Amino acid sequence: MRDNVKSGALTEVTFYILLSLYSPKHGYAVMQFIEEKTGGRLSLGAGTLYGALNSMLEKGWIELFGDSEGRKKEYLITVKGKEIAEKELIRLRELVGIASGIVGGTL
Repeated sequence: MRDNVKSGALTEVTFYILLSLYSPKHGYAVMQFIEEKTGGRLSLGAGTLYGALNSMLEKGWIELFGDSEGRKKEYLITVKGKEIAEKELIRLRELVGIASGIVGGTL
């Protein structure tokens, strides 16, 4: 996962994972959320997803939710993770604003 925390730039996959975890989800539900929200444009494999989840757990962006001793662990975004997602949203809005001004389109 190549997220540039200093500049605030997240990979698209990381951002979608964080967004998906505003409500508790297990890994497969995260994959379904991302595929649904992107119209199938992004489809994560289990290795990619669980590698990203483990990295985000280590960074404190997400945490295990509830009784996660069972087979299906559920994850939830933390306050720190929400701060990261909000900064990314601000960065993306700025990017779209600049691009719209240059390209001439309006969103």
